Amino acid sequence: MSEPLVLTLSCADRPGITARVTSFLFERGGNILEAQQFNDRTSDAFFMRVEFDPANVGRAAIREGFASIAAEYAMDWKLSLRDRPRRVLLMVSKFDHCLADLLYRWRIGELPMDPVAIVSNHPREAIEHTHLGEIPFHHLPVTRETKLEQEAQVRKIAEDTGAELVVLARYMQILSDEQAAHFSGRCINIHHSFLPGFKGAKPYHQAHERGVKMIGATAHYVTADLDEGPIIHQAAEPISHADTPEELVRKGREIENRVLAEAVRLHLEERVLLNGKRTVVFRG
Repeated sequence: MSEPLVLTLSCADRPGITARVTSFLFERGGNILEAQQFNDRTSDAFFMRVEFDPANVGRAAIREGFASIAAEYAMDWKLSLRDRPRRVLLMVSKFDHCLADLLYRWRIGELPMDPVAIVSNHPREAIEHTHLGEIPFHHLPVTRETKLEQEAQVRKIAEDTGAELVVLARYMQILSDEQAAHFSGRCINIHHSFLPGFKGAKPYHQAHERGVKMIGATAHYVTADLDEGPIIHQAAEPISHADTPEELVRKGREIENRVLAEAVRLHLEERVLLNGKRTVVFRG
């Protein structure tokens, strides 16, 4: 039995793209399982994601045959095995709730990933409540003087393990521009988001002092612009005047968990396509 494939593509919008793609798959005996597309009229760009059963045609033959269509339309495209777990490098500091949640979802089969390593700027004891199992743990402390060296070590671990995605699961260090560029489009961060936005220490306490009525979180790709990368997923929750700072922290942890997990799932399932400073997210 053939393994389902996922074709994702983007290019300048023009008539006939959908017909060419679906006709190509039909002519080769492919059975489309799910198809979504988006025509961005503000940028005249076209985006598409197709899951299909290639029947008896191998991935290499599909790739070779589609290359001419991709060239004709100047497509940025990718052909992937749908069910292959992606190799993921997880980074964490002292707050390990997002890490624990991701590992739990992975263990029950909810996230199609293969955790290849965990990197932290704190010792293993700092996250002693989280079960890591046999996942390799790397303690890489960082200071202002050693930051570039530490980041080079992270890149080497990612290269040695074949990591396809880096997840900052509450990794409380700002990546250098070089590091952000190196992992462009394959590094996801989780960030608390309020209105107004509170930066610095104890954001939930700041929110309490200002009497906010909503708290939330944003998962986004990392760029050189701090916390301003393309957004993948967001969520918010109403709160009241009766909520203490500690209750905001508790609720914030829950929101961060589910927002990051959903963003990671969407990326792993090839459902996120970059569109300049934005993303196109084909939910499923």
